[in-house]
Parts: sequence; C-alpha cells; structure tokens
Amino acid sequence: MSFKPIPINPKKSPKIWVYIVVSTLILGVVGYFAYQYLFSPGSRRWLDFSAFKQNRDDYAEILLLPGMRCGDAPFAFPTTGAIFGLWSQSYRPGHIHAGLDIFSATEPGATPVYAAYPGYLTRKADWISTVIIRHPNDPLEPGRQIWTYYTHMADDQGEESFVSEDFPTGTAEVFVEAGQFLGYQGNYSGNPANPTGLHLHFSVVKDDGNGSFLNELEIKNTYDPSPYLNLAVNHENNPETFPICEDEITFENWDLVKEYE
Repeated sequence: MSFKPIPINPKKSPKIWVYIVVSTLILGVVGYFAYQYLFSPGSRRWLDFSAFKQNRDDYAEILLLPGMRCGDAPFAFPTTGAIFGLWSQSYRPGHIHAGLDIFSATEPGATPVYAAYPGYLTRKADWISTVIIRHPNDPLEPGRQIWTYYTHMADDQGEESFVSEDFPTGTAEVFVEAGQFLGYQGNYSGNPANPTGLHLHFSVVKDDGNGSFLNELEIKNTYDPSPYLNLAVNHENNPETFPICEDEITFENWDLVKEYE
C-alpha cells in the first residue's frame, strides 16, 4: 500500500471572487475606451488635436478668427481658434457639454478673447477666470434676455488671471460693446490639480426669469449657439467635422489686440 504525502503548505486555489474582481476591472477599462472611440460624440474630431497643437498653420481651413461674422449671424466670433468641443458633445459617460471649446494652439495668456455681442458684463468676486455678459434683447428672440459666458482665462494654478484689468473681480453690469477685449485664453479648470487644455469655453446661457443666469454646467440651461454664430456647432447635427463658415464671411472693425507667439 502506498500513501500520497501531504504537503506541509498546501497550495490554495485563488478564490472565485478574485477572478470576478479582475474580470470586472478589465471589462470596465475596455468598455470605457470602446465608448470613447465608438460612441463618445465627437471622438473622431479629436484625432487631429495633437497635430493641430504642433502646427496650427496646417489647419488654416478650420481656424476661425476674432471679429469674423458668418453670413447674417448675430454674433461675431470671439477669439482665434478651432472648435474641437461642440455643444451637446459628450467627453465622458454621463457628461454633456453645454458650450463650445475653442482651442488656439498657443500658450496661456497669448490669445485674446473679445465680447461676441454688446451687453452688460459681470465678474463675480470669486471668479478667477470667468466673465459673463447680459444681453437684454436676444437678437433671435427680441424681448428675451440671454447671457454669454467666457471662461478658463487664467493659468493652470489659478494664480494669474488673464481677464482684462478693466474688469476686476466684483465688476457688475459694466456695458461693453461687441469686440471689447475681455482677456486671454488660459487653462484654468477651477481645480489646480486638474488643469484643462488651453482654450476658451464659450456658451449662451438662459436667464432664470429673475434677472440672473442659470447654472451653465447643465445643458438644459443653455441655448444651442449654432444660430447665433451661423456655424454647425450642435454636435447632434455635426458629429464629426469641424465647424466652418459655409456662408459669406465678413469681419467687424474691432480694435484687436496682438496675439503673442
């Protein structure tokens, strides 16, 4: 009769829950990247982003300029750049973008930003990188009040604001003409630990009915900017291509500030 020796430290098989956890993590990562590539609105448009940053001169056909008016658009374009992020676009699961992200491919504090339409400018006391302009008469619906919102105008740490010195924190209801210099594009996200890429975020915000503006972060509180700029900036209608003017282009006689290299 023979006996099978019993090991002193028998090898234990991994528990089933280990396989479940590892499999779930792998599926989650694969699913996230599949969403970004296949289902995330506008993901293909971003494939040109790195090349655009390296040499924007190669992308002159998608570069929009300050003071540019497309056809009979009520608004003129507020800065220099290409629109990579459109209204109603999703950057990640559960997120819907409520404005436009206009990238200049320069450096923070180099590319000027201007008011797209005349109105009354406010900069709240705690706004490092942001201004908002009240427009009492919506050019598309007279009698309705709207707001235009401009943000990210500071360095990544929020230590240096690029908003014009004409509009210090606490500014309220200062009238500005279309073409008024507001500041420079920056990369401040509101969180120094997570800076955003250098760009201007621009949106058209709804009034709350009591003379103030609604929360711009929620798309339901904003308007599609397409008819205001006469550009195809609604991602649902333009999921892949860069918005460019398909109409006659004219330029406003704005007093433009030099863009720094």
